[in-house]
Amino acid sequence: LEDGFTGVWIEGEVSNHREPGSGHHYFTLKDASAQLSCVLFRGAAAKAPVKPANGQQVKIYGNISVYEARGQYQLIAQTVQPKGFGDLQAKFEALKRKLDEEGLFDRKKKQALPVFPTRVGIVTSPTGAAIQDMLNVFARRAPWLKILVHPARVQGEGAALEIAAGIQYFDSLEKELQPDLVIVARGGGSIEDLWSFNEEVVARAIYDCRIPVMSGVGHEIDFTIADFVADRREPTPSAAP
Repeated sequence: LEDGFTGVWIEGEVSNHREPGSGHHYFTLKDASAQLSCVLFRGAAAKAPVKPANGQQVKIYGNISVYEARGQYQLIAQTVQPKGFGDLQAKFEALKRKLDEEGLFDRKKKQALPVFPTRVGIVTSPTGAAIQDMLNVFARRAPWLKILVHPARVQGEGAALEIAAGIQYFDSLEKELQPDLVIVARGGGSIEDLWSFNEEVVARAIYDCRIPVMSGVGHEIDFTIADFVADRREPTPSAAP
């Protein structure tokens, strides 16, 4: 088994997940007709795009091994990805190339951010942790600022249209009501969680906006199409203020 099944990809649903104090992840990967015991050791888990969770549909890369103490074969996972991760990454790269060729990432076309803004518009979820973090930082650093929040879903079907609509709303206001800066933001997550910020409708809304736009999406290691189009990218939502 160990010689015959090295470097394999296996897809299924996570169940019976356990994470003891060691930091290793033990779980079962199953489909409608079979199941396989898996282990994701702590070091590999730290580098994986997602951590296993019950009910999650995933793709796992690893090697088959035999746990001799129980006479049981298992998969030693090297990485765990959300199901469809490879397809999304391909879509990301294709759109990135397309928009780059059209000039949407051109640094010469980026607007300068205001030095002393008085009004800031934020497009994000009104109930997420990101907005609370941002408001706390604004309150400490610039309590005189007027903050305008346009609510939008930041994940799931239809979220990209809501984000684009929020950007367009601020851009459509009368000059005296417009914010000096628009920020699009959300906390970290998997490529699927952040996908709304990789949609073309959001990219074009940012590019067409006459107000400077800053992106504060995900964690420092996360990059979205919105980051490349925005006039400035900050690594996290709380870094934007």
